[in-house]
Formats: sequence, structure tokens, C-alpha cells
Amino acid sequence: MERHEVEALLTLAEELHFGRTAQRLHVTTGRVSQTIRQLEHRVGVPLFERTSRKVALTPVGKQLVNDIQPAYEQLRAGLARAIEAGKGLDGELRVGFVGAAAAEMLIDAEKVFGRRYPGCAVHLKEMHLGDAPERLRSGEIDIMLGCFPLAAIDLVTGPTLLTEQWMLAAPASHPLARRSHVSTKDLAGQTFLEAPCGLSFDGTRPGPRAETFQEILTLVSAGKGIFAVGEHAIRFHDRPDIAYVPISDAPKLEWGPVWRATNENARVRGFVEALTGA
Repeated sequence: MERHEVEALLTLAEELHFGRTAQRLHVTTGRVSQTIRQLEHRVGVPLFERTSRKVALTPVGKQLVNDIQPAYEQLRAGLARAIEAGKGLDGELRVGFVGAAAAEMLIDAEKVFGRRYPGCAVHLKEMHLGDAPERLRSGEIDIMLGCFPLAAIDLVTGPTLLTEQWMLAAPASHPLARRSHVSTKDLAGQTFLEAPCGLSFDGTRPGPRAETFQEILTLVSAGKGIFAVGEHAIRFHDRPDIAYVPISDAPKLEWGPVWRATNENARVRGFVEALTGA
């Protein structure tokens, strides 16, 4: 298939309207219709059902679109990466972070990146726990520092930059707050706050939901529940009303860079190198 045939097929499958398809492709409606007819002649069956009221994909047309679209998107992404690489590292890079520990790592990396690539402006953006991946997917940010694992086929995770202990955040008056450490079994029956990127444990009772880290600490202090946080909280959020107790048998918390698979370019790679000291 020629490129113009693929573009006409996929755009019409999305728009289901010859006029809007022609506008998007900057060609005439007649050109779109002719391209689709030629493609249908080659396939041997109709790809679209056309009436005076609507345009719809036939089963064969739907199958052809499903078969072609992933390869076409991969081709476009590859071309975009090649163009970005050709442009070099001028422009801007939007970097997201959640929390003080991530901000500290990004600030150091931004200084290294700035010395290496003075033509690229870096904009640091603080995000809430819950919306960070979606803001990455929407293109609002180009790369973020997040916690692993992050299982999503459209996102790429870079090297681990920080590994730390999970800690139980509990009110200072809580019975577990006086322990030198706790196990996951000790948490059974406890009220556990719900929040994005949090651990879950068997046998705990669901508590109120929080969307930001400060909201988590406020609810913990108010006795609304307990929560698992990274060890960095001791350094950045030391409070007399909250105790941090190591969870001895919890897996380690890992942090690292995350970006969209379709947005890997020279700027993103350059910032990852600045983060890792490469």
C-alpha cells in the first residue's frame, strides 16, 4: 500500500466522513473517494459501507484497519524520533515530579543538562500523585520521575535512580508507632488510607482516599488511617505528630525516569543521561 492510501484509509476509518477526511488530509473529497475505490478494487471487497446518511467500516475494512494501524503508528513514531534527533537538543523539555525527594534529584539533573545543552530550556512541573501518568500521556510533560514498577505498554521506564525502604506512617500515639519495625502481618485489621502509588496489604480496612502527599500526612495525623511511604519522608517531612516505622518485609521502593514510548527523542535521552550521571 502507498502512504497516501494508508492515510486515507485510517483517517476515513476515524472520521467516517469523506469531507472531514479530505480537510484533514488537505486534498479534495473526490481524491479521497478515488483512493478508497482503488484500494477496494485491489482488495476485492468493499471496505466501507456508504449511504446518504452515514459511512461505516465493513468487517473486512475493520480488520484491515486493525492490522495496519499499529505498524503505521510505529512508522510515524520512528520518523518523529529521527526528526527530533536531526534537530538536536534545542527547544524545551517539560519535566514532572511528585514530592520533595524527586524535586531535589531533578534540580541537580537540570543543572547538569543545562551546562551540556544550553539551547534547551527545562521546565519543572510539580504534579499530584494520581494524575502524573495521565499528564505524561496527554503530552503536558515530556518525562517524569516516578516510582516503579509502572506497568503500562505505552510508557518507558529508565534506570533505577533511588532505592529506599518502605516506612509505615502512623500517628505518634498509634500502638505501632512505638515499634522499631513492623511486618506486613502487623498491619492486618488496621485502617489504611487509599491513594495513588500506594502499597496494599492483605487484611487491612480501607480508609479515606487522599490525592496529594500533604493530604496523606494530614489524614494520618488526624488518626484517619495509616499509610506506607518512602524512607525519604523522614528527611523531608519530619513531624512530631507522625512516626515513621520501617516495614521489614515490604519490597524496596524504586524511583526512576518515565516517558512515553512515542516521545523518546534526543532531549529526553539527554535528560536521562543527566539524571544517571552518564
